[in-house]
Order: sequence, then C-alpha cells, then structure tokens
Amino acid sequence: MNRILRTVSFAKSTVAFTTQGQAHAKTAAKRAKVAASEKQQHTGSKSKSKVTAASAATTTSSKVSAKEIPGPQNDDGSRIRVWLMKSEPAAFSMDDLINSKDSTTHWDGVRNHEAKNLMKNNMKIGDRVLFYHSNVKEPGIVGLAKIVRESYPDHTAFDSKSHYYDTKSSKDDPRWFMVDVQFSRKLKRVLTLNELQQYKDKELSRMMLLRRGRLSVQPVTDAEMEFVMGLEEKDVDQDKE
Repeated sequence: MNRILRTVSFAKSTVAFTTQGQAHAKTAAKRAKVAASEKQQHTGSKSKSKVTAASAATTTSSKVSAKEIPGPQNDDGSRIRVWLMKSEPAAFSMDDLINSKDSTTHWDGVRNHEAKNLMKNNMKIGDRVLFYHSNVKEPGIVGLAKIVRESYPDHTAFDSKSHYYDTKSSKDDPRWFMVDVQFSRKLKRVLTLNELQQYKDKELSRMMLLRRGRLSVQPVTDAEMEFVMGLEEKDVDQDKE
C-alpha cells in the first residue's frame, strides 16, 4: 500500500514538468486504483467467507441446541421406555389411581428439575410405569401403569391456593410440566425396597432407585424391568425356608 501511495505522490509531482510525465502519472494512478480495488475485493471476499462460516456455525449450533437432548438409555443405546414414579399413599395411592376417572390422573406437583425434565423431554405415550409407594413403613413397587399423555404445563403451579404454587411459573412461560398416567394392574405382591436392595451389588447394581433413591421420577432399563418382573413371581417365604 505504501508503494502505491508513493507512486501516486510521484505522479502528482511530475505533472508540472511534461505532458508525458502527466500521462505516466495518470497511468500510475489508474494502476494504483485498480490494484487498490482488487485488494479490497480480495479482502472483502475473505471477510464474507469468514462471516458465512461463522453464520453457518451459528446455524448449526442453533439446530443442535434445538434438538431434544438425549435422555437415559438402555445398554443397547435404545431409549428408556420404563419409569419408576413415586407417590406417598397418604396423598395419592395406587387405589386412588384405580378410582380416578378412567383410572387415569395427571402426575402433578413434581418440583425437581431433573425429574421434570425426564417427564418433559423423554416420556412417551405407551411407556410403562412402576408405581412406587414412598414414605411408608415398607416402601416398594405396588403396581404397573402407563403414560397416556405426554408432557404439558402443570396447572397447579399457576394456582395460588395450591401447595405446588410457583410464582415464577406462568401460563405464558410455564416452569413445571406433568404427564397423564393410567392404571394397568397391581403386582401380585409388593416388591419392597428392602428386597430390591438385596440385588444392589448384582442384577440391580445400576438401578437408580438403589443409588439415588430420593428422585421421584427415575428411568428403569429394560434389563432392570425384566429382572424386577421376575421377582414378582418369586416366593420370598419359600426362599427363607
């Protein structure tokens, strides 16, 4: 660029001497202008490429972030299709579910973000549910249910009279979600937590119930579900003999 400026400056200084010098100056100035224009186009082209690349990267990132975040999976990589859902029988028991209209209820009141996200992002219609009675003398799995409606805003968060009211949640910007659950059947016997814990170092070594028991909504793998259902048929009293 300095060379171009010197050429233009020299051309201007020679105009007063000769017509030929003037011609040379005009030619040099013209060449300098062309060179500057070409350089600007080249630089502009590079800038556009960078902007385009940045724009593409942003678009790609936006698309990735917009995708559903993968949830818990089975060992073969397939999505979880079974969930353990806890309820205190004093508040809502398996019998209450049975006696609900169409033996169906909305699973409201979940106020843990991890549990909420499992319901909101990963539960699908037809998924099975292990209905678990918690906060009782002998907590355990008492029956089976299924998901019949996928996530939608938890209306109890909008109700100022509800125990689950949340001032930060609104109909325009809901913070909490719920699903609808329908009764399938009671188990032949209650599978107590104490019994399940006998397998925490064996077949159920990775079951969330035995590792992070306090979460009210938990994923259950197909392998864990198969093993738990096998326990239903087991005669515990006979084993003790």
